Amino acid sequence: MAQEILSKELRQKTLEILRDRFTENQGRHRGLKWEAIRKRLDKEPEKLWSLNEMEKTGGEPDVIGRDKTTGEYLFADCSAETPKGRMNLCYDREALDSRKTTRPKGSAAEKAAAMGVEILSEEQYRYLQKLGEFDSKTSSWILTPADVRSLGGALFADRRYGRIFVYHNSAPSYYSSRGFRGILRI
Repeated sequence: MAQEILSKELRQKTLEILRDRFTENQGRHRGLKWEAIRKRLDKEPEKLWSLNEMEKTGGEPDVIGRDKTTGEYLFADCSAETPKGRMNLCYDREALDSRKTTRPKGSAAEKAAAMGVEILSEEQYRYLQKLGEFDSKTSSWILTPADVRSLGGALFADRRYGRIFVYHNSAPSYYSSRGFRGILRI
């Protein structure tokens, strides 16, 4: 993961975007204060780089809560559909290496690591869906348990017919309407 520190100008712009989104979407983070989150971001500038990467790829990151055990703030991709800059990816490196023809441009797991974020787990994905309606036209890879992955599969999820569906696919598959959502702990 090659994280960097943002330039002063890009740092300011990213903070303004995050603050405005935080203010406009209070229902996602009731009881949390932007000032406290901003102080945490000031202490961990490399995390701001990751948030900017989420933003650049269309994720529209926003605070979705706070971990009760660690006290970390949780930022997740809150774009209506899976982030456009992260589509056409198979699940992980093993899946990518297994494709001999028509290879995708990369893997969700590697892209997430390069951005300094984690792929949402099924539990996190379901929680996010309680905060809004996401992936009604797209789908997102989600963290796949080792036992499923060892059999060649990977999980993805979406919202259809007013419900959240979790499905399986072969990990090497990739689609123009499937990407991944990330989560970042600060």
